Amino acid sequence: MATAACAQTTGAGPGERRAEMIREIEADVRATRREIGKSQLDPRVMAAMARVPRHEFVPAGVRDRAYENRPLPIGEGQTISQPYIVALMTDLLELGEDAVVLDVGTGSGYQAAILAEIAARVYSIEIVAELGHQARARLERLGYDNVEVRVGDGFYGWPEKAPFDGILVAAAVDEVPQPLIDQLAAGGRLILPQGDPARSQELVVLEKAADGELVRRSIIPVRFVPLTGEH
Repeated sequence: MATAACAQTTGAGPGERRAEMIREIEADVRATRREIGKSQLDPRVMAAMARVPRHEFVPAGVRDRAYENRPLPIGEGQTISQPYIVALMTDLLELGEDAVVLDVGTGSGYQAAILAEIAARVYSIEIVAELGHQARARLERLGYDNVEVRVGDGFYGWPEKAPFDGILVAAAVDEVPQPLIDQLAAGGRLILPQGDPARSQELVVLEKAADGELVRRSIIPVRFVPLTGEH
């Protein structure tokens, strides 16, 4: 993923570093306002970014860098996404308070926590068992009782919990998984990085019309790990 320049955080406490992270997200939003079509994100999204303790979602070895506006390694070859991208993807979902959301690619659980601050219910799927178990325990410890995490292949979604008002995929695909399209409610939005995982990708918004037709919009170039699984 593209990243922004990060401020020095040495010696600052979590609250101060989180405030600096928010300022950097706001700066990235202004810098990309033409591409994303707005100069500021939904205040509910920014409030969620300010509340969720990102340092709780990264390994101890990189905790001092938790509030840098960049992706960080979380083990198993995976990363926690750049805060600006997390905020942007959440904003693009345009969630209501009663929304039910599917989060594909739980990772550390950070994105699920952000979604849980806004939506009524979040269902999150992680294919790497160790990460999934850790994320479930972490979210429970932090009190996110409106999030359910399971280990599985996110390509197939979570059909028994569908339809979803929003679906967010934190892994790159060449083609949009048909099961996710099928599980998206009319009027809902599917946000995901699309393109060759080894080359160029674009963050894409797919909105489902009442007749089932999808309206596609490309936002900005991004870089995510590929969606994996038996598919």
